[in-house]
Amino acid sequence: MAKRKVAALEKIEADLAGLQYKIRKDPEAYEKEFIENWQQFDAAHEKFLAGPVGADSNSLITFREQIDLIAHCAELYPQITATFPDALKDVLTKHHAVLEPTLREKIVSSLTLLRRKDVIDSNYLLTTLFPILISTPSKSLRMVLYQKILSDIRNTNTKTTNHRVNRTMQTVLYNLVTSDRSSPKALWAVKLVRELWRRQIWSDAKTVDIMRQACLAENEKVIVGAVRFFLGGDREREEFEDESSDEETVDIKKVKHSIEINKKTKKNKKALDRAVDKAKRQERKKSAPHPLNFSALHILQDPQGFSENLFEKHLQNSKSKLSLESKLLVLQLVTRLVGLHKLTIISLYSWFIKHLSPRQQSASSFLASLAQGTHNLVPPDAIEPLIQKIANEFVSEASASEVCSAGLNAIREICVRQPLAMNETLLQDLVEYRKSKDKGVMMAAKGLLSLYREKGANMLRKKDRGKDATMGLKSGDLKQLRYGEEEVGEIEGLELLAKWKEEQKKRKRAERGLPKEGDDAEKAEDEDASDSDEWEVASMDSSDSGEWIRVSDSEDEAEPEPDTKRQKVDSEDREEGDEENAADENVDFMKMATTQILTPADLAKLRELRMGASIDKALGSRKRKQDLESRHVDEGLTAEQIEAPSKLRKSTKEERIALAREGKPDREEHKSTQAIRKAKKEAEGKSTTNREKARKKNFMMTLGKAKSKQKRSLVATRNILKNHIDRSKSGGRRRNGISR
Repeated sequence: MAKRKVAALEKIEADLAGLQYKIRKDPEAYEKEFIENWQQFDAAHEKFLAGPVGADSNSLITFREQIDLIAHCAELYPQITATFPDALKDVLTKHHAVLEPTLREKIVSSLTLLRRKDVIDSNYLLTTLFPILISTPSKSLRMVLYQKILSDIRNTNTKTTNHRVNRTMQTVLYNLVTSDRSSPKALWAVKLVRELWRRQIWSDAKTVDIMRQACLAENEKVIVGAVRFFLGGDREREEFEDESSDEETVDIKKVKHSIEINKKTKKNKKALDRAVDKAKRQERKKSAPHPLNFSALHILQDPQGFSENLFEKHLQNSKSKLSLESKLLVLQLVTRLVGLHKLTIISLYSWFIKHLSPRQQSASSFLASLAQGTHNLVPPDAIEPLIQKIANEFVSEASASEVCSAGLNAIREICVRQPLAMNETLLQDLVEYRKSKDKGVMMAAKGLLSLYREKGANMLRKKDRGKDATMGLKSGDLKQLRYGEEEVGEIEGLELLAKWKEEQKKRKRAERGLPKEGDDAEKAEDEDASDSDEWEVASMDSSDSGEWIRVSDSEDEAEPEPDTKRQKVDSEDREEGDEENAADENVDFMKMATTQILTPADLAKLRELRMGASIDKALGSRKRKQDLESRHVDEGLTAEQIEAPSKLRKSTKEERIALAREGKPDREEHKSTQAIRKAKKEAEGKSTTNREKARKKNFMMTLGKAKSKQKRSLVATRNILKNHIDRSKSGGRRRNGISR
């Protein structure tokens, strides 16, 4: 057999690869050969700069191979290759538009390799690649550069945060966004910032400031990308955390066992080292403190000025060329900021008037934005005309049930945030819709009624107030907050902990045979005993508190005779005390918060009780205190939540048929399930099973086997059946899926 002729270029490539291996093994011995190749590279570089367009393919291949050789060996000869990075940078920045794609990618990968070998620093690489990223017309080069820049920033911040590189890159991106607001180049800044925020590499206020400036750009794609960052960036970050936490854990014992059994090679040893490193990283990640992931909306600088500029530039401005979908995104961001930071933009609510109509496209999105832009510091006079407009346009007997339920639900969501915006006449009129035959309208009206039983029961008729609201109004516990008045802050779930502690004290006293209700001194002793068990800490109460302690002169002192009048007075006082205790039961947890230090055991129990309360609420418990307010503290309101009551109606026959047909193939005639599967198999070109083939077999071909079956003995039949059962358990004759 004749030998294959090796081309000259293949010989050069093989020689350079072998030379690279030899140089890395012994740099001093092969310094002369490296200098010769460096001179050849220098000559090829000058030749390429003289005519970058008319270079032939052979010289380009040689030039590419020499770049690869020098890039891999540059750190061994730093004095000789001192000008190598600048040469590559010069070629790439000046001629990236006319370079051959393979040569261009080789130069980019060589610069990245030099960065990994610490020949150049990260600032040098990023300032070289990023200007090309925003100016090159090549889509493939843009994707390569984007990935290289992203991976370099990630690797730079792996062990510790590199503030110098981050500041440099953030300044470049900030200048790119603010220099020309109509340029589409700022879209790359938005993409980079969103990805780095998602990976939690950048999470500071400077990053958010870049996106704030991008929201005020004039290019629609840049605006939409930046607005989506504020609306969904934190959700993307949480999803990325969940994905990274779901990584498979490495079983080191299993890897070591497989290496001991198999042949011992360097490859297996490296696999073991990688597994050990991965296990150590996972352990460090578990023991590392949880980072404080602040939302981008919370660390935004000057949210009042930003929301005003955003509203005036993109929504209030009649010359804005944004589409309706983009305007809705901007509106969601503005109202989200207003509701979260309790900002005041009075012109925003008057702007809503012209969009509150069922004929308006995406009307439910406008209703949701209005609701999330309302808070308790908005003047009720600014909201009341909007509620009246929604009631007139959406809520009427002539409106469709979906429109009516969406309007009622929107009014309820607005009144959750500002109950003072509703007037008494309109409320009593809207509450009457709870008698509607449509389930969605009925549930929306009942939601509004239950809200005002808690927030403003005095605005309802007596027959609509309910038992709890009526009793609360009589006792004075249920009071409507005035405009600008805030509720007293408290620790979430502290009343559950106080109640649990009280139950534990009663149980312990019952076990000791004491009455459930003890004196103040006994209660104090119980509290001291429980605190000492949970946490050894110095007592906050001292004996020299400044008050006199009453003690008896002698223990043998005779007890006074009981007085019947005094007993009657004591019984009356006890009854009054019971009433006071029942009235003050809701305030006990506030005393606990101000007079006691919660121990680690208390905090653990508090978390457990919170979890139990949330589970009870999810299972349909009737404890709904502050549920409507806390639901939208950080999360925005969506159009789907406004339209939710309309989905409670009974579906029509056509909708049920369409739902049943969903996911099934269209067919003109009725077929069995087996026939459908068979037709699907034939369409996909799959074969039939052995049982189907045996069923279609010619009778004369099966006659001999049938006759032999008749001549079998009982022992032979038993053995054949037994073997058949064993084969079926082990996966058939081929033992499919079962290891031997």
